Amino acid sequence: MKKIMLTTLIILLALYGFFWLASIKSYKVDYGISFSKEHAESLGLDWKQTYLAMLDELKPKYIRVSATWSETESEKGKKNSDFVDWQMLEAAKRGVKVTLVVGQKAPRWPECHVPGWANDLKSDEYKQAAKDYVKYVVERYRNHPALEIWQVENEPYIKFRFGECENFDESLVKEEIDLVHLLDKQRKIIITDSGELSTWISASRAGDIFGTTVYRIVMSPSGRYWKYDWLPAGFYKWKAKLFGRSYEDFFVSELQAEPWFNDSNPTNTVIEEQEKTMNPERLQKHLDFVQHIGASRAYLWGVEWWYWMKEKQGDERYWDVIRARQGIRTPDPLRVKEVL
Repeated sequence: MKKIMLTTLIILLALYGFFWLASIKSYKVDYGISFSKEHAESLGLDWKQTYLAMLDELKPKYIRVSATWSETESEKGKKNSDFVDWQMLEAAKRGVKVTLVVGQKAPRWPECHVPGWANDLKSDEYKQAAKDYVKYVVERYRNHPALEIWQVENEPYIKFRFGECENFDESLVKEEIDLVHLLDKQRKIIITDSGELSTWISASRAGDIFGTTVYRIVMSPSGRYWKYDWLPAGFYKWKAKLFGRSYEDFFVSELQAEPWFNDSNPTNTVIEEQEKTMNPERLQKHLDFVQHIGASRAYLWGVEWWYWMKEKQGDERYWDVIRARQGIRTPDPLRVKEVL
């Protein structure tokens, strides 16, 4: 038993050393930003004002937005995506390329964005209704100048369910992917998965591009903090290589850039508590870390919170860090220098 334990320890140390050495090389990363209309509204922000500030002040080349089923078809058979039309138009005006998310699951709480009426349908009826919604979205935007990539579902192959996902139908995912490919043969599809809590086996094979989340500090349901700072960037790089993903078709779909919340939210949590899981120094570390993963693009997660901190708390440090990373001059260079 001692020999087995010693051998196992040596193997683990050797593997860790391999991942650490694989983390030394840096890669050029194009930064994008994920935006959620619903999350901006939940923070008491004007979502359109937040969106325009993101585009005009942070100047991302790429953004990710969702055509959520719950809002696109809040009433059965009545589809309305004016909120997506507006976002796509404003992005197109500025030459910003959009990854558009469709499906039962979409980024941000409550994870599954399914209209209430759909949960009462029988299985076959539910599948048909979901595919009708996907078809509507794809046909509406497939020729839009801002559209670059489709994302079908969000982390669809995670084996545990959280949020409002009791009725999530995983068997529908492949049908949705095939439908999007059939309706739009020009654009690629990205499929995402958890970077730390999933094997990537199914997700890495399902789309044209694979996207992983990267979270470096989280909070357990019991309130204990768990840091992934010990996990080298090479872990993600070689995990991607294992499943045949190269630099060009490997993205970070969510790079943690805001605090972690369980049952609370920014409006009812003191700033000191929020800064335990996100502060300007940690944000800068995450931006540096992602350059060693071997992904060609990284979408930052937290723009709504940065804007909330800026507008509601008078704290522009996070906004300034992103502007500095984008090479954008700020009104107060000294403040940015202190942050960095």
